[in-house]
Amino acid sequence: MRALWVLGHPEATSLNGQLRDAGVAALREAGWQVEESDLYRDGFDPRLVCEGGADVRAEQDKVRAADLLVLQFPLWWYGMPAILKGWVDRVFEAGFAYDVIDPATGRPRKYGDGGLRGKRALTIVTAGDRPGSLAPRGISGSIEDVLWPLLHGTYWYTGMDALTPHLVTLARDVDAERMEQLADDLRTRLRGVMTEQRIPYRPLTEDDYDHSIRLLPHVAPQHRGLDAHLETCHD
Repeated sequence: MRALWVLGHPEATSLNGQLRDAGVAALREAGWQVEESDLYRDGFDPRLVCEGGADVRAEQDKVRAADLLVLQFPLWWYGMPAILKGWVDRVFEAGFAYDVIDPATGRPRKYGDGGLRGKRALTIVTAGDRPGSLAPRGISGSIEDVLWPLLHGTYWYTGMDALTPHLVTLARDVDAERMEQLADDLRTRLRGVMTEQRIPYRPLTEDDYDHSIRLLPHVAPQHRGLDAHLETCHD
């Protein structure tokens, strides 16, 4: 199996850096081939000025080869750091990740289909706040809702199986003992990363959506939130 681990954090010795090192080592010890993109260390330019470029093609080759994509970052203002958002903007180009045409229908493949179909995507995210704040009924909403643009709008849109984010809270309060526990938790998660259930987003089919890409009236009619787009959501 092959993985691409993309880190968007400026400090190599940070909590994120240590978790990345533990995770990459765990995968390699399990026999994985792991490519890394440490965006700050590599000096990746996140600015989308024009499409393409040798740096973009190199990253696309890494993505293309990977069975598992890991994006790791600290939660900044409810989203990814700009350098990682720019990586997605530049690397996930039309014709590569999206706007890939289905020859049978002539339509773009998306939402459960697309240029990256067959891959799995794991998000590892750290946050300074308390666990309850990023849970259902928490002031920030669940981490799945906070990261909806990434999980549904990027991973699932391009065909990847989005996995439940691996969330680390209280990120500013980590001593050596807790660091080892967090690393062990990540190792445990990675052991089952290719067999765990994906987030059950609905595919874009006429069974669920009309031609305006809105849920049909009979599909989860009592639900107005994002969970209506889960196959497990019923009345």
